[in-house]
Amino acid sequence: MKPARYMDRVPWAARGTRLQNGRAAAGSVLIIVLWVAFGLVSLALYFAHSMSFELRAADNRVAVVQAQHAIEGAARYVSNILSTVEALGALPDPLTYHAEAVQVGEARFWIIGRAPGEWQADYTRPMFALVDEASKLNLNTATAEMLQMLPGMTPDLAAAVVTWRSAATQTGGGADDVAYARLSPPYRCKHAPFETIEELRMVYGMTPELLFGEDINLNGVLDPNENDGDLRPPADNRDSRLDPGLLEYVTVYTREPNTGRTNVNNPEQLAQLLAARLGAQRASEIVARLGRAPGPGQAQPPRQGGQQAGAVRISSVLEFFILSGLTREEFELIANDITASDAPYTEGLVNVNTAPEQVLACIPGIGPQNAPALVAYRQSHPDKLSSVAWVVEVLGQQSALLAAPYITTRSYQFTADIAAVGRLGRGYQRVRFVFDTSEGQPKVIFRRDLTHLGWALGKDVLGNLRLATRRP
Repeated sequence: MKPARYMDRVPWAARGTRLQNGRAAAGSVLIIVLWVAFGLVSLALYFAHSMSFELRAADNRVAVVQAQHAIEGAARYVSNILSTVEALGALPDPLTYHAEAVQVGEARFWIIGRAPGEWQADYTRPMFALVDEASKLNLNTATAEMLQMLPGMTPDLAAAVVTWRSAATQTGGGADDVAYARLSPPYRCKHAPFETIEELRMVYGMTPELLFGEDINLNGVLDPNENDGDLRPPADNRDSRLDPGLLEYVTVYTREPNTGRTNVNNPEQLAQLLAARLGAQRASEIVARLGRAPGPGQAQPPRQGGQQAGAVRISSVLEFFILSGLTREEFELIANDITASDAPYTEGLVNVNTAPEQVLACIPGIGPQNAPALVAYRQSHPDKLSSVAWVVEVLGQQSALLAAPYITTRSYQFTADIAAVGRLGRGYQRVRFVFDTSEGQPKVIFRRDLTHLGWALGKDVLGNLRLATRRP
């Protein structure tokens, strides 16, 4: 007989149990394998997802770097614009440079500006240009009476501004150290000139609402959150018009150089200049006229060393034009070559060719009653604005003499508020520069990062960037 196999010797009940155990073991192994596979797939998906986020973050960092470099390039571009203007003190022609969506590699930049000489009528779309600082009122030179004519300003606050910048012995009638000591936290009144316009936040009585108005991101545009009442900051009146706040109308940077110019209070130098431009006979007539005593109704100003007895001490270029008897055409031949001061710089002059009505209204002799007439004249006579002589035609001699010490038609400081994006419209950055050309070559005298204020290019630019980045 053949020997019985092992399975033949195993009872049928035991055989079933062993088969079940084998199948159970195989099933357990399968489940373990599936869990391991699931874990590996999950890890792969997790790392893939993480790498996707890291790739996007790296792409955004690249866009930020591109935008930052675009801003640096834009600053150099602005410096080149200002160094190639027709004459020192002249305004760059907006038609001769690019300020909107200028491409730099994969990045683009914009120079956020304002409408020249008046507040823009379209509050939904930003203007793109350099901003003339001489179109604003200088906080360090304006009198309290001038400051209190600004929109929203009160006499007490104007006095506090003057006190803040004045020496401790010249309080100006505003809040003193005692008032500042009662604040929380307490601090002292500065008693020194303003260094930035943002310093106004420290002046006693100043509020964010008065300082910034509704323009919380300082771009001159009525953004949706600035016209929705109290739904989102800032608080606004939903009148579809932008209140730009005091920051829109003030500056601390304006100064005009006098070096290299002829002082009209020096008869010898003046005679040489006039003879070279107008001829010897006409020069003699003008110098003789200025050497006479003041006419009826004119006060005798104090004389300086070397000035002839009885000669009128002239305090401004416009006053020289009025007293000299020059024709407008004659005056324009020498207007850019004369001064009325021996100081190297004259600070705080307002450019009547670019200042908005709100700033012109602060100037003595102009005021709210004459400011609209000046704005209307320069809009209808853009060809007659090469010198301050046109102001006499609008105001008359008496009012023009009052305004003369405060006005000019030249500008030497400009703001370039530069915003940029990198590739695919990402990496938004914004930096504000102030350039000074009063020493000849442009140089940056102020720089501040404004990226934290949020998007400042308006909804149209944002929509165009989103449309451009869509893939078909």
